[in-house]
Amino acid sequence: MTNPPRHEPETPRDLVGIGIGPFNLSLAALAQPLAELDAVFYEQRPGFDWHPGLLIDGATIQVPFLADLVTLADPASTWTFLNYLRARDRLFPFYFAERFHIQRAEYDAYCRWVAESLPGLHFRHQVDAVRWNPEHDVFEVDFTQLDTDGETEALGRAHTRNIVLGVGTEPYVPDPLKPLVDAPGVPVVHAADYLAHRETFLAAEHVTVVGSGQSGAEVFLDLLRHRPPGRDRIHWISRTEAFAPMEYSKLGLEHFTPDYTRYFHALAESARDRLLSSQWQLHKGIDTDTIAAIHDELYRRTLHGGWPEAVLTPGVSVRTAGRIATTKIELHLEHVQQDTRCRLTTDAVVLATGHRERPLDRILAGLEPYLRRDSRDRPRIDEQFRLVLDPAVTGSAYVQNAELHTHGVGAPDLGLAAWRSATILNSLTGKETYPLPTRTAFTTFGLETPPQIPQTRPPGTLTPLVEGR
Repeated sequence: MTNPPRHEPETPRDLVGIGIGPFNLSLAALAQPLAELDAVFYEQRPGFDWHPGLLIDGATIQVPFLADLVTLADPASTWTFLNYLRARDRLFPFYFAERFHIQRAEYDAYCRWVAESLPGLHFRHQVDAVRWNPEHDVFEVDFTQLDTDGETEALGRAHTRNIVLGVGTEPYVPDPLKPLVDAPGVPVVHAADYLAHRETFLAAEHVTVVGSGQSGAEVFLDLLRHRPPGRDRIHWISRTEAFAPMEYSKLGLEHFTPDYTRYFHALAESARDRLLSSQWQLHKGIDTDTIAAIHDELYRRTLHGGWPEAVLTPGVSVRTAGRIATTKIELHLEHVQQDTRCRLTTDAVVLATGHRERPLDRILAGLEPYLRRDSRDRPRIDEQFRLVLDPAVTGSAYVQNAELHTHGVGAPDLGLAAWRSATILNSLTGKETYPLPTRTAFTTFGLETPPQIPQTRPPGTLTPLVEGR
């Protein structure tokens, strides 16, 4: 076991990023042209990948292609999606395709192109601990360098004035279903791993999809399209009261603007928590095109008489679950509105039960004495996406997609990635490295400050109206 060269406290880096998902990749792309900024990013995976189990053929991302890694902060950047197309000689085909929402697989390929081209990205580097060194006023970041088999190759330590955590989310499995996922035998798989087990699900006699978000809809549609008529045998259940469309009106989308993020952050903690629980349809509903495609496919299967063997039941929760003779699964269901219960026997289950923020407690254990928390023991995060630390800590610890409770529904949204990255870089450099708009929504979300309407041109001289003309 060797030890790679260290960055000693006398020459600390300006920034160490932990995790290389789309959000820290956005930050790295916008930081790259800043010669005065010494930044590196560590990721334990061998390379960039973005939800590989959900790159279903035809599935699109739910934001326009302009919500790439950089465009909404710097449309002249080298790392725009349009420049990616240009580099691949695909600009004219994209122009004629007239696609505003690109496929997930294409977004993943674009991010891979950026990740493979940017300097300062270190894959196979697992960050083990972060500490504050008060003697040198730096963060210490301990990491393990992994070989191609994922085994320890070397240990290292970086010193840095600032860190940014972009460790992303992890698949969420409800408690009643955890024993089934952990046990071998009958397939019970989170949707995040769907493609790796797709052939098994297509061959199963009966499949149940649990969860009514976008991923659940895409998995259900893919199974429906590829299981022959007469062998549909798919059951789609969800706790929500309907298979509801995502809010995608133009004014509804203004909840994903910097204006709304600032408004939400300024609210009292209790008000923020009440709001979040009521806003699920802003980011957990189903794209209307996907809903239409599902209905079209179901309707197509009625053309020759009869109904498809597909059951769609909202308003249902899974109380308990178990295996029957190792070959089948029994789900104990409860319909809340009817106050009824039943049992569903199935051969395979896809859990489209979403993702949750990956806990930061382990990686931040060394900073625990300095962390400031809210009434529910969550890290406090300021408007510039910095963890609120003890004033004795002179460096900053930023977070990306770990601030849902403080910044609202835009935290996991790709459309705010470039703006948040630019905000962090402006904070780091202490200047307006990336000029950001002062107003981004027609909606005024609060009453305290009247909206500032930017003047685009000086007022002209009014010409009096004359009667008879």
